[in-house]
Amino acid sequence: MNPFARIAAVLTLATLLVSCSPRQESSPLKDYFKAGDDVVQSGGIKMIPIQTPKGSFHVWTKRFGNNPRIKVLLLHGGPGATHEYFECFESFLPHEQIEFIYYDQLGSAYSDQPKDRDLWTTERFVEEVEQVRQALGLNKDNFYLLGHSWGGILAMEYALKYQQHLKGLIISNMMASAPEYDAYANNVLAKQMDPAVVNQIRDFEAKKDYDNPKYMELLIPNYYAQHICRLKDWPDPVNRAFAKLNKDVYVLLQGPSEFGLSGRLEQWDRKADLKTITVPTLVVGAKYDTMDPEHMKMMSTQFQNGSYLYCPNGSHMDMWDDQQVYMAGLINFLKGVDTGKKPSAH
Repeated sequence: MNPFARIAAVLTLATLLVSCSPRQESSPLKDYFKAGDDVVQSGGIKMIPIQTPKGSFHVWTKRFGNNPRIKVLLLHGGPGATHEYFECFESFLPHEQIEFIYYDQLGSAYSDQPKDRDLWTTERFVEEVEQVRQALGLNKDNFYLLGHSWGGILAMEYALKYQQHLKGLIISNMMASAPEYDAYANNVLAKQMDPAVVNQIRDFEAKKDYDNPKYMELLIPNYYAQHICRLKDWPDPVNRAFAKLNKDVYVLLQGPSEFGLSGRLEQWDRKADLKTITVPTLVVGAKYDTMDPEHMKMMSTQFQNGSYLYCPNGSHMDMWDDQQVYMAGLINFLKGVDTGKKPSAH
């Protein structure tokens, strides 16, 4: 073979090898985990400046994954708890390429913790969420808001003022009426407990002796273990969230414990206004919740585009103690809204 023929054969073989090799295309998983555009990468963490009537502060957020069509901003409970008890979402949502964003509200964990009591109002928190939305570039084409417990109150209030920015809304384990929540605790759940235990709890509350260790020693086995999280051993993320609870914010708005409501939120009631929310809305309730599951089922029928997810083995933290039902229902809702499927209350 002459040199020119040999060179031609080699080039032909190289061309064949290249054409047969797998193409290096971008995979959905690679797209999901791609880094942001920041010069210095921070693992998705962004400290967002917010303006309040009491000055400027910063709140902590962390983006997990990337999906231009489904971005779920998580509103934790408390008030004054942390994003940490949502960490179980990492075991479910990335598989579905669903982006979610952790967020510690002002006064919580990694965010600033000012002491001015005038900051702790639902109206001020709503404006905070709106500033966070703007800073993260969330809009009606991708923005889902998930609020759990107190976060559900905040999510409803946000939707009532700013629903034009939402693609979907999830109200997880929160009734639309604080007085009815309080009545459910006193007239239903308290009657399932030992009357002597209830009397001791109420005695501590009457004396405002909330820091007495015996107060929580009564509540944890008799109420929290039955209605907050029913797992025998509470998961580390749940324990961390409770350990970092900002009691100044929590007691002021909620009262001393999850056993009813006695703080600034005591008269909060938005039942009559749910009918004005038009965006697709999922309401999550659970059999053993601190919140009445029948009330939450009713709520789902009041939204113009509502649906209901019932967790038959769950409590207030049903993303932990009825995890498979909770996550499957949430994922189905998110993907259904994204594809234009109309949810129906059931």
